[in-house]
Amino acid sequence: MTQQPDTQEQAEFLYELWDANWDDGPLGNYKVLAHPVTRKTARRIYFTRNGHRAGFVDRRRIEADGEVFYRPLARTLHLNPPEIPSQPKPPSLLELKRAMANAHPDRPEGTHEAFIAARARYEQARAATPAP
Repeated sequence: MTQQPDTQEQAEFLYELWDANWDDGPLGNYKVLAHPVTRKTARRIYFTRNGHRAGFVDRRRIEADGEVFYRPLARTLHLNPPEIPSQPKPPSLLELKRAMANAHPDRPEGTHEAFIAARARYEQARAATPAP
């Protein structure tokens, strides 16, 4: 009787979605980092990161879910390369104008500070938009 090859055995890397601007907020400068797998046991998958630091994850959990949270990195590691999230679409001038109107102090939820901030966003977007 021949033994079926384990499909997870072919994975040579654990992947991490990394944002180069993580400390400035989610600016969308994402990269997928590949950490080489060095050894697999029945309970753990061992890997290296940064070429020299060793780590391990629970093999059963990552093979069942396809990903696992790795606490030392405070990130999720994946068996397959994760998709890079798309950048959110910037708001249109019409949306910014509506937000500015809703933030007006004469409106029930509006305040002077919120209106000033909304107007600044609208004016900045309007200046960056080329004239038709």
